[in-house]
Amino acid sequence: MSPHPSCQSNSLRFKRTRFESKFKSQSAWSRAVTRTVALLTLWVAGGATCYRQTTKSNPLPPPEVFSGMPTLDELVAVSNRTDSINQLSSNSVSVEVLSMSNVPKLSASLAIDRPRNFRMRASVPLLLGTGIDLGSNPEKFWFEVPEGMMQTLYYARHDQYQRQSVRSILPVDPSWFMDALGLVHLDASQVVEGPILRTDGRLEVRSMMQYPDGLYSRVCVIESTAGYVTDQILYGPSGKLIAGASASNHRYYPEQQCALPHLVHVRLVPDNGPPLELKLSIGSYAVNQLLSGDPQLFTMPETASQRIDLAELGGVPSPQNSAPPYSSPMTSAPVMPPTPRSAYAVPSGQDAVSLVDRYR
Repeated sequence: MSPHPSCQSNSLRFKRTRFESKFKSQSAWSRAVTRTVALLTLWVAGGATCYRQTTKSNPLPPPEVFSGMPTLDELVAVSNRTDSINQLSSNSVSVEVLSMSNVPKLSASLAIDRPRNFRMRASVPLLLGTGIDLGSNPEKFWFEVPEGMMQTLYYARHDQYQRQSVRSILPVDPSWFMDALGLVHLDASQVVEGPILRTDGRLEVRSMMQYPDGLYSRVCVIESTAGYVTDQILYGPSGKLIAGASASNHRYYPEQQCALPHLVHVRLVPDNGPPLELKLSIGSYAVNQLLSGDPQLFTMPETASQRIDLAELGGVPSPQNSAPPYSSPMTSAPVMPPTPRSAYAVPSGQDAVSLVDRYR
């Protein structure tokens, strides 16, 4: 005996209602999963401090500017085209701490607002807050690192630290990283030698710079046809190496008519404490804009459980940190600092100074 038509209708309606309810539940769950994955993707791609992604740049090679040996004024004019870049930022930075083999590769965000605002925050992916925080503003600079189970913040006022004859932990304040990242300004009045044509085809310029604690010397190596800086080495008043940077993988930015590096090796040699060597790989830059809308972006963090004022640290430089002349890991050729003279006799058939080859 077949069921009454009304019973069949009720049964069908019950099954359809149960199926629709189950389908809607699965659809809602799927949509929630999709939204969650999308948000996580945006968060990871945009960095821990910003949801906006770094704008991509065209990978254009730098064009030829010089066809022969330029004068100092011509070289300075081309090299200083980076002066048109007031802000620079990226959320696609990876950092390798080459001087600490046990530290994994870090993901980082980078922000520059000239002349003194700098911030680089690097951490292990998915373990935020466990990396390093390097920053500077017009009054102070800082370097926050994990030590054991706590964060230690090293900091100082610029004016107080510049008067220190012995510099621990950091030999230069983090705003120097702007130079390392290609935003080098050459002052013709400070140049004591150059441009010199090197045997490797690049150009070399030596400068002397007066700071509160003494006379510093800087050697810059410049690509001879495009006019961008590839290497720079900084020596302190005693002639001791304190910082070096070697940049490569340059890309051209037509609007600013200058090239910026996307791979940078940095070596810092403090008077007390071990040398710090970093390799920064930058996927892409946002030029003349900051990707973060954080109003406290260049404010020194206050959450570290241990704080050390570097301006209060003194003492005698450690003998083991009297670094030898700067040299590339690919060659043993030393880099000797310039001497404060207005003219040099360049030895025939060789460079006035043997400098590093670019890291590759």
